Amino acid sequence: MRLTICHLYPDLLDLYGDRGNILALAARCRWRGIIPEIQKVSLGEDLDISAIDILFLGGGSDREQGLLVQDLMRRENELRAAIENGLVVLAICGGYQMLGNYYQIANGEKIPGLGILDLWTIAGTKRLIGNVVVDLDPSTLRGEIEDSAETYAKRKIKTLVGFENHSGKTYLGEGVTPLGKVLVGHGNNDQDRVEGVRYRNVFGSYLHGPLLPKNPHLTDFLLELALERRGFDTPLQDLDDHLEILAHDAMVNKLLKQA
Repeated sequence: MRLTICHLYPDLLDLYGDRGNILALAARCRWRGIIPEIQKVSLGEDLDISAIDILFLGGGSDREQGLLVQDLMRRENELRAAIENGLVVLAICGGYQMLGNYYQIANGEKIPGLGILDLWTIAGTKRLIGNVVVDLDPSTLRGEIEDSAETYAKRKIKTLVGFENHSGKTYLGEGVTPLGKVLVGHGNNDQDRVEGVRYRNVFGSYLHGPLLPKNPHLTDFLLELALERRGFDTPLQDLDDHLEILAHDAMVNKLLKQA
């Protein structure tokens, strides 16, 4: 069994250890006997989106976004079709923003996005920095075909933890949902107290740190969705995650006490 994982623009979108998300996906595949095939595709290089199972976009500065948006535009139709067909996508910070309608920079100029997700980002006057705890929306860890309540209850962790560092404020429009409610930190815009976005099998977030090693339950959910799309309906083999869960819970408890 193989899964093809594409790291798009790894040399330009890799703030705050974002490539750790690729390492987490690959490791949790290997520990189960699944062969991860990692593709690294950069500016101007060819990409067969139909051949990949998980697409990852990391974070970058406004400058990188301006450079990359034109390259992304030439992939727009293929990417949009793949997303509608269930492609699993994880997009962090700048990658998250570029999936939306536009990013409005400080001088009022709008950098166009792909417009695949109905969201938009406006540059703020201060950076939103710090650790984050998110109370996951129940739908976040449930697929297009919803699991039974019993299956959902088996998921041990109902929170996300991570680190944010962004000045852009993102607002969600129609047809998309947030990943969850912000318990600690700023989230999408420091106003509506929500973080991230989900649309079909697309997950966007401001959480660096990186996100997936700190949240193995989310990592496994992405893998489950990718395997389901390939036609494999066998549940993932359980792993001994007690150390990961202890670390996750320790961070959540510490941050909630400080809040």
